[in-house]
Amino acid sequence: MGQDLVAAFGMLADGTLLIAVLAAAVYGLFIGAIPGLTATLATALLVPFAFFLDPLPAIAAIITMSAMAIFAGDLPSALVRMPGTPASAAYTEDAYRLTQAGHGSLVLGVALVGSAIGGIVGAVVLMAAAPALAEFALRFTSYEYFWVAVLGLAASVIISRGSQVKGAVSLLVGLLLSTVGIDIALGYARFTFGSTDLLQGISFIPAMIGLFGLSEVLRNVLHPTGRVRPVRLETRGMFRDTFRTLWRYKKGVVSGNAIGGGIGALPGAGGDIAAWVSYAATKNASREGDRFGKGEGHIEPIVAAGSANNAALASAYVPSLAFGIPGDTITAILIGVLLVKGVQPGPMLFTEQAPLLFAIYLIFILANLLLLPLGYLAIRGSGLLLRVPAAVLMPVIVAFCVVGSFAINNGYLEILVMLLLGVLGYAMERTGFPLAPVVLGLVLGPIVEINFMQSVIKTNWDLTQFFTRPISAVLLVVTVLVLIYPLLRSGQRRLNRKSSDH
Repeated sequence: MGQDLVAAFGMLADGTLLIAVLAAAVYGLFIGAIPGLTATLATALLVPFAFFLDPLPAIAAIITMSAMAIFAGDLPSALVRMPGTPASAAYTEDAYRLTQAGHGSLVLGVALVGSAIGGIVGAVVLMAAAPALAEFALRFTSYEYFWVAVLGLAASVIISRGSQVKGAVSLLVGLLLSTVGIDIALGYARFTFGSTDLLQGISFIPAMIGLFGLSEVLRNVLHPTGRVRPVRLETRGMFRDTFRTLWRYKKGVVSGNAIGGGIGALPGAGGDIAAWVSYAATKNASREGDRFGKGEGHIEPIVAAGSANNAALASAYVPSLAFGIPGDTITAILIGVLLVKGVQPGPMLFTEQAPLLFAIYLIFILANLLLLPLGYLAIRGSGLLLRVPAAVLMPVIVAFCVVGSFAINNGYLEILVMLLLGVLGYAMERTGFPLAPVVLGLVLGPIVEINFMQSVIKTNWDLTQFFTRPISAVLLVVTVLVLIYPLLRSGQRRLNRKSSDH
């Protein structure tokens, strides 16, 4: 092991690798800060350049870029209420409200340091528990994935601000939109209205851009009192206040990293689901859970969910490296790059190419350490965004919305989806319906449907398998607890009030 580690350090001392890491870091910060241009899209755009690099620099570039992009997605979330990446969507409302209240530097400082800590913790999880966690993830079948997705849907209702009934209605809207396209089991078109472009369904990214981005522009244009107010990000003392906040909410840091590390190791889960689940778990466990997502915002969900998404980013490489099973879309692209480079992910990688494996571990740590200075510079520069006059800023945001939507499939349907859902998002928020459940319904709806249909088809509609399998039973119990916990907590508060009155 010692020799492999020394060899790994020697591999990192390559000038080409260091240049690739630095260039990928700047690229990731830029892409992540633009709403709609996700880390997955950035990875796909990076692949043609990765083909000209050796295997390790190519891997290093993708790892560094994705870590930077996930953090950079918090910048537009906090400043203009537009999540730069889906992983930032869970706590966008809290980040934006706190920034408008003058706490923008603290929000972004917590997001930066939390992301770095989460990334390093995820790397430690990858190094220490890759074989065991990957073996556990392999036990998941369609039944377990069904319950994981249902748990995510339940969490979306719990974390929604305002009435949970309205949160449930918003979730149903998202689930309805997720059914557009080809029926998974029977193969016929649903809700396409004769359009061949809709056969592939409604793309998630244009929908998110419309719901969060264009709707915010409409609010600022139609309601002058709700305009985005320029804020000054005072970075002096930012790290001191950040570390104080992280220490105050250290339980959130620990739980966020634990949830991110665990969920990230499940194939197909990724940082998006980890952030949502961490948000919901923190809201249920916090004494101040009622403040989450409300008008003044709260820093605690940013502490937990911001740590979870980067921890999941690193731990997603557990099944990817150990068994060649993609942990998320980014690692799916990375596996393709490795195969082209002649590197076969799997158990043999741990024995035959151990120095390369240790070098990958070190790159995760290097990327997250590099995130601190570069992220700090990005925060200092991001404050300039809101000093631009609204008459200039709003058209630029709309232009980015259009470009980000068009870039998904180079089609005009995505632009139309973005426009329609932007109007829908504006109307929903004006009437008190939260947007977060719509987004999660779009993401998890197909996962629920696919795994449910696969399960019932292979068992001839034997539904008992959903409840009798050990892991499925545990996930079912967790889902039920997530749903009934707010009711139990509300009942406990009523009892406390009555006892205090007497």
